[in-house]
Amino acid sequence: MSEAKKEKILYIATFAGEHPEKATLPFVLANGALAMEVEAVIALQSTAVYLAKKGYLDNVFAAGLPALKDLVKSFLDQGGKLLVCVPCIRERKIEESDLIQGARPVSAAALTQEILEANATLVY
Repeated sequence: MSEAKKEKILYIATFAGEHPEKATLPFVLANGALAMEVEAVIALQSTAVYLAKKGYLDNVFAAGLPALKDLVKSFLDQGGKLLVCVPCIRERKIEESDLIQGARPVSAAALTQEILEANATLVY
């Protein structure tokens, strides 16, 4: 008897503090997915890579939504995977040592593999 494949959702975030609502929503949804025992992965691309920079989340708030810093902590504490685009951090002169604990730098091939394994991919 084979074990059923766990459902998986990949959220690709492309915004940071310049649009706090769009930066926050993937984490709201991913926390909900984890609470439902659905595997959740968030990939940060473009300016969203700043969300993985130490100290950055202290200043990102979206009206009517939980603090992004708390959502990210909850996401990671529940076992969510936080992937960070390597070319995007290089472009912004962010070193891997500048990333928060739990953020994992990835290449295009690694992200493509996550997309192929996911039941759904959403882009914010």
